[in-house]
Amino acid sequence: MVAITLPDGNVREFPGPVTGLDVAKSIGAGLAKAALAIRVDGAMKDLNTVLAADCRLAIVTAKDADALELLRHDAAHVMAEAVKELYPEAQVTIGPSIENGFYYDFARATPFTPEDLEKIEARMREIVDRDEAITREEWSRDEAVSFFQGLGEAYKAELIASIPAGQPIGLYRQGAFIDLCRGPHLPSTAKLGKAFKLMKLAGAYWRGDSRNEMLQRVYGTAWFDKKDLDAYLHMLEEAEKRDHRRLGREMDLFHLQEEAVGSVFWHPKGWALWRTVEEYMRGRLERSGYVEVKTPQLVDRKLWEASGHWEKFRQAMFIATSGEEELELAIKPMNCPCHVQIYRHGIKSYRDLPLRMAEFGSCHRYEPSGALHGIMRVRAFTQDDAHIFCTEDQITSETIAFCELLKSIYKDFGFTEVRVKFSDRPEKRAGDDSIWDKAESALLDASKAAGLETTLNPGEGAFYGPKLEFVLRDAIGRDWQCGTLQVDFVLPERLDASYAAEDGSKKRPVMLHRAILGSFERFIGILIENFAGRFPVWLAPTQVVVATIVSDADGYAQEVVERLKSAGLRVEADIRNEKINKKVAEHSGLKVPVMLVVGRREADERTVAMRRLGSQAQEIIALDQAVATLVAEAALPG
Repeated sequence: MVAITLPDGNVREFPGPVTGLDVAKSIGAGLAKAALAIRVDGAMKDLNTVLAADCRLAIVTAKDADALELLRHDAAHVMAEAVKELYPEAQVTIGPSIENGFYYDFARATPFTPEDLEKIEARMREIVDRDEAITREEWSRDEAVSFFQGLGEAYKAELIASIPAGQPIGLYRQGAFIDLCRGPHLPSTAKLGKAFKLMKLAGAYWRGDSRNEMLQRVYGTAWFDKKDLDAYLHMLEEAEKRDHRRLGREMDLFHLQEEAVGSVFWHPKGWALWRTVEEYMRGRLERSGYVEVKTPQLVDRKLWEASGHWEKFRQAMFIATSGEEELELAIKPMNCPCHVQIYRHGIKSYRDLPLRMAEFGSCHRYEPSGALHGIMRVRAFTQDDAHIFCTEDQITSETIAFCELLKSIYKDFGFTEVRVKFSDRPEKRAGDDSIWDKAESALLDASKAAGLETTLNPGEGAFYGPKLEFVLRDAIGRDWQCGTLQVDFVLPERLDASYAAEDGSKKRPVMLHRAILGSFERFIGILIENFAGRFPVWLAPTQVVVATIVSDADGYAQEVVERLKSAGLRVEADIRNEKINKKVAEHSGLKVPVMLVVGRREADERTVAMRRLGSQAQEIIALDQAVATLVAEAALPG
């Protein structure tokens, strides 16, 4: 007998081995039709996997959260099959599912074209219509190598040859196509459906190594129904309209150039936006009991060796040397070791804790050129960094206070949906397991006390401690990981930080590493795209433009500008000899939130015609009222 325990606790017994599909059929025809795969004792398997021993079983359908990954994995295989049918000379290499889609890398002398993608997509639909069964086979390694060599698939043969001898090789067959894969897969190609689309072409090195051959990568997206596909494509259209690089250029905020790869040239308007964000953050931190510090850019490698960053982070550091003193200095990639140096100056008592030390720290990290992306991914950036030195008993209260501050700040910037991931110990780490057990337990307990619902992000903690990652959702549904909170028992020990306890003994403080924005550059890029450049008045680089209808009103326009400037607003005058409709169109294109239009009548009556961005209506109001209204809207939140 084989006993199968279902998710609801019910147990079904079968006289002998059964497949997952058999179990689904025994429950109901509807479930059997919807079934895509099974989860056996937590591990996802093919629907036709034979169950010969007692186990816990769940039937996977399109409603399951991880079913999309299964679907997209199959889409990659169906695409590879279509390519081989249309272009037999192409070699298939690697093709996984990825976030929101899939890709496959091909080796082919002739470059693919957009027209080729249309043909491949059409053939994929034919393969879906064929309803080809997808079945798993196990081969020996050498047998599989010989098979793919015989097909002329040198890349696939090389991949299999790198697998240890004696390890069985999983191959999946669908129609005449066969591919290396761990699985699992859908039971047939028809289950893929037709809510997929091939998106773009790109280059990719074999096995991600720039010393290897360049391959052609085909990207696609796949969903369970056309509604979801259409929604995703619409989101991409919106994202393209909101691209911070295009808006940054159109709004004259910043630029990047080859002479400073990965660094941003901030223009006056962009720097006004930066300074507003900085001023807001500084005020929030000061009111939350933080002290602000500033630490050096160049620090001797000895400190990085002592902290452990030299071993764990050396490849991302920029190094400078001094010929006269024969020093080897690193341009700091993060601020934490330097903050410990400030903490260590002078004797600290338990009465001094918690000590919340903040810095808008300018950091540099080497990012491969292919990973750079506008101001979202750069090499030179400024962190809204802080470290809280506290006792173990204060971890929970400090976590609660930080989470409240973070959510309040995100809300002020317009982000109300925030998810939290808990990242536990990575494979390469400092500190023994007992330290990590203590740190992870402390952070989990603090998270629960703060009322956070967390999902596990396994193995993604920092090398010195576990962390919380705060993921915010923007106006078009995209997720951005920004804030972090890390519990660290390691660096205080390595860098000899201590405090005098109440009983006079010497103890190590706990370091809470925390950031809210992450980096100013990236967060400003997110803001640009979230608002599509249409910032609320308090954030807008130019908050008001005063525009004249006739030259007779030039003097009054300048008076209005001076009144607004004196009140602290960022304001410009447009007294050009142009028609007002042209002025309105130009400043609307620059995303200026408010225009005050003045002519002879407004000058005589000391009024202004207020126009809001995106509205055709205008309101005639007294100048004093306009100034008071705009001053209120321009005030920093909180």
